[in-house]
Amino acid sequence: MIKGGNAFVPTVPLRIAVRNGVDATALLLTEHGRVRGDGDIVFHGAPVHPSGAVRLLGTEGGTVWLEAGLTAIEADIARVLVVGSTESGAMRDVHGLSVEAFAPDGTSVARYDVTDAGGETAMVLAELYRRAGGWKFRAVGQGYVNGLAGLATDHGVDVAEDAPAPTPVPAPVPFQAPAPVPPPVTFQAPPPSPGPVPFQAPPAVPAPGFAPPPAPAPAPPVAVPSPTPEPSVGQANVPWMFGPVFEPYTQTGRDNDVITVDGLPPGPVIVDLSVRGDGYTGLWPLTRFNKEGDTLVNSTEDDFRGRVLTVVPGSGRLRLQLKADGPWQLQVLPLATATVLTEEQVESRGPDVLLHTGGVADLAIHYKGDDNLIVNLYELAGHDDHASLPTDDNVVNEIGKRRETVPLPEGPLIVHMEMADGPWRAQLKRVQPHSAPQNAGGGLAEVTDIRSAQGKSWWGRR
Repeated sequence: MIKGGNAFVPTVPLRIAVRNGVDATALLLTEHGRVRGDGDIVFHGAPVHPSGAVRLLGTEGGTVWLEAGLTAIEADIARVLVVGSTESGAMRDVHGLSVEAFAPDGTSVARYDVTDAGGETAMVLAELYRRAGGWKFRAVGQGYVNGLAGLATDHGVDVAEDAPAPTPVPAPVPFQAPAPVPPPVTFQAPPPSPGPVPFQAPPAVPAPGFAPPPAPAPAPPVAVPSPTPEPSVGQANVPWMFGPVFEPYTQTGRDNDVITVDGLPPGPVIVDLSVRGDGYTGLWPLTRFNKEGDTLVNSTEDDFRGRVLTVVPGSGRLRLQLKADGPWQLQVLPLATATVLTEEQVESRGPDVLLHTGGVADLAIHYKGDDNLIVNLYELAGHDDHASLPTDDNVVNEIGKRRETVPLPEGPLIVHMEMADGPWRAQLKRVQPHSAPQNAGGGLAEVTDIRSAQGKSWWGRR
């Protein structure tokens, strides 16, 4: 299994091997990605979860064994992280770092060999997570340079700086490890099905290039005055009233990198990413402590292309960690450049950010991908803080080809296609008139006309 890959596993007690010579920890997380308390951490000082569903079995020949009884895991738990860590050195110094899950009969059901470890001292190797009434195994490979403390803090653990080390407890009685089995066959993913023809950029906008001539580093974005809104005539010309307008920031590069953008207005923005290549693509915002935030992109699609939503902190500096195999182009754009939903069909591929400005409506989605489809809504009515987003409402979380119809409340509303590794179509149906003036939602000082904003030279609109 390659990094980012996932597969269903049998819902049975699994034995998990963490190799080679690292310490192993398991974190049991709720759907919000956080532990409920210290009891949800299984490690050498607390080798058995209070429910008995997850336990640390012991170590044999440099391999640490965990057991996860999937049928016994509490309903509140949505994910189980399998973590490896080192007391000295870095993860890149570990030879043969891998994680493998076995069924009770010794059959290997999933395996991930880590090949790109760096200077981190702790790493989420894999996760078991609920999906469609069963469980899936995902190869994660997300490292933490600040070790277990940073990883634990990111998942809701209150780490005291001067806390004493836990009292060691006797190791459990060794068990008979599963008989060795040949490594699993690596299946090649089928070539992606041809998606719909993407929207063409306006003629004045050059197509993105992945081998640009050498040029000085781009200047930071410059805020520009909001245009005077035109009278609203129809759904597509309704003024968008959330977030300021600024000049787009564009950067190109190749392979893994850290992108820093200074001078952005604080608040939610769109990140438009294109990668040309057939490897793993991952994108994370970095905190002021240089720790990875919530995952923005986690894809194994060839030639990845998508738009995702993130928030610029109050400092105006946005830092993003990118993992890519091949040339890439990244843009930071205002929300006003997103596609406006109408009763006309929108065709695209990959994650995207869409806007709804009308009244109550139904959103029809036809998804043709084979992997996850995750759609979140952000209702902006009454949300006055431009520097943040309201709590999202997850309305779709499915796997495989789907036809979904989602009821939408009145706009202003952000529809975030957070994950969609495949082509899709979307359009509004049964749109009702807005029950209040458009400027009643959000109470925002700056008004941005969508049509005017999208008329600027935004690269890569679809």
